[in-house]
Amino acid sequence: MMTFMDILYIIIPAYNEEDNIRQVIEDWYPVVERHNGGGASRLVLINDGSVDDTYKIICECALTRPLLQPLTKENSGHGSTLLYGYRYALKAGADYIFQTDSDGQTLASEFEPFWEQRVSYDMLIGRRKHRADGKGRVLVSRVLRLVLLLTFRVWIRDANCPYRLLRAQTLASCIDLIPRNFALSNVLMSVIYARRHFSVRSLPVTFRPRQGGMNSINARRIAAIGIRAVRDFRVLRKRL
Repeated sequence: MMTFMDILYIIIPAYNEEDNIRQVIEDWYPVVERHNGGGASRLVLINDGSVDDTYKIICECALTRPLLQPLTKENSGHGSTLLYGYRYALKAGADYIFQTDSDGQTLASEFEPFWEQRVSYDMLIGRRKHRADGKGRVLVSRVLRLVLLLTFRVWIRDANCPYRLLRAQTLASCIDLIPRNFALSNVLMSVIYARRHFSVRSLPVTFRPRQGGMNSINARRIAAIGIRAVRDFRVLRKRL
C-alpha cells in the first residue's frame, strides 16, 4: 500500500570522487528532503576506501544536512559496496531503496516518475538513452545483454543501469543470492528479478559524460571483470 510516509533510502557508492561528490549531494539531497518519510529517509553516501578527500567532503556536507548519512569502509569495489549499502538500508527499515552512482552522469530531475510508479513494481530501472560515456561502454552493455541471454535466457535492455528504485521487501527476499564480493551485483540482481518474474519496468533516463575526475575502471579492468563475470554466471546459473 502506498503511503506518503514511505521511507526512501538513496544509496550512492563513491570512490575517489572529490571532484564530483559535492555537486552530487547538492543534486540528490533535495530528493530525499521531498520524500523524507517523516524524517526517516536518508541519502547514504558510502566511501569505498577513497584515497582522496571524498569522505571528508561528505562529512562536511552532512553537518548542515540532517538526512545525509556518510558511511566509510575499506575498498572492496563497486559491486560489493552496493550490497553493503542495500543491506544497510534494509536493516535501517527502508521501504524503498534507490541507487545511483557518484560520477554525476545521472539526473536527479528524472527521479519523480520512478517514485510515482513505485507501488506498481518491484523494481523500476533506468534505460540509458543517448549515452555520452563512450562507444566502448555502449559496446560492453550490448555484449553483456547477449551474455545474459545466452547464460540465463533473459533479455534485459540495460541490466547494469545505475538508476533503479527497489521495493525493499522484494530486495530482502533475494539479496542473499548475490555473493558479497560479486563485481556486477546490480547485473545479477536484474537477472534474479527477471528469472523470478518480479514486476519490473524500465524507464528512459539521461546518461551524461562523467562530470569530473577520472574513471577508476579502465578498458583492461572492464575486460577482466567481464571474463570473471562470465565464469561466475555459469556457476550462479545453477544456483538461480
